[in-house]
Amino acid sequence: MNEDMNYQKLGKTAKAGKKVRSGITYVLLTLWALIVLFPFFWMLLTSVKSYSSYNSEYVPKLYTLSPTLQNYADAFTAVPLGRYFFNTIVFTVLTTALMLVVSVLAAYAFARLKFRGKDLVFTCFLALMMIPNELVIITNFTTITNWNMRNTFIGLILPSVTSVFYIYLLKENFEQVPEELYKAAKVDGTSDLGYLLRVLLPICRPTIITIIILKVIECWNSYVWPRLITDQQAYFLVSNGIQEIRENGFGRDNIPAMMAAVVVISLPLIVLFLLFHKKIMEGVSRGGTKG
Repeated sequence: MNEDMNYQKLGKTAKAGKKVRSGITYVLLTLWALIVLFPFFWMLLTSVKSYSSYNSEYVPKLYTLSPTLQNYADAFTAVPLGRYFFNTIVFTVLTTALMLVVSVLAAYAFARLKFRGKDLVFTCFLALMMIPNELVIITNFTTITNWNMRNTFIGLILPSVTSVFYIYLLKENFEQVPEELYKAAKVDGTSDLGYLLRVLLPICRPTIITIIILKVIECWNSYVWPRLITDQQAYFLVSNGIQEIRENGFGRDNIPAMMAAVVVISLPLIVLFLLFHKKIMEGVSRGGTKG
């Protein structure tokens, strides 16, 4: 009897300890979520404040009694923001499509084809990830300038059609597919391209979708390279449009209008991530786990 009571007490103590740990975990996660989300809240709040009310606040307020959407209207009139959106969509779609073709073919070659020195070539290929981006940008800038491709979409797109990380991710995912399927396809007379299109890509669809989403986000946020390679407004992207708005649009002091432009530019990526964040996590986990 005493032993049963002791077991019950131990069970209650363990449950109480588990509840306390869970409570502490949720509190810490809530605090961390508030810290992470606060910049977005502040950006949205500032974007609906008028210029006069914002400047009259000696101490920043976490609310506004007179919200306005005029800043959003001004975001499309101070500079050709619509043109920047169009340029970014063209840049993102073409870059992502070309990158996907190059990455899929390269990953398939490393994962399934047999040729002399494959492991050495792939090791050297992975070593490229250790080269600082600044060195790559300098080399790309010199090359594109020498080819007279500045202020062109080709010059914008060409350096971004290859990604060592995405090729590695796809290669690992392709290698998870049983080799027996490849041998069976070859026995049936299926070509390597047919096997890739009909078998591998459907099986590895989550990773493909993940790569597309990550590349879209990368292209949408691209700033340094477009700023270097373009100095004509007709080729500006939305990321560079922020700087243009600051310098030649609203001015450096009109922070609410700037925040409205940032909200407009950030909204597509936020919606994209909220819709596909589960697929991103699924694709990354599948691509990084073997077996």
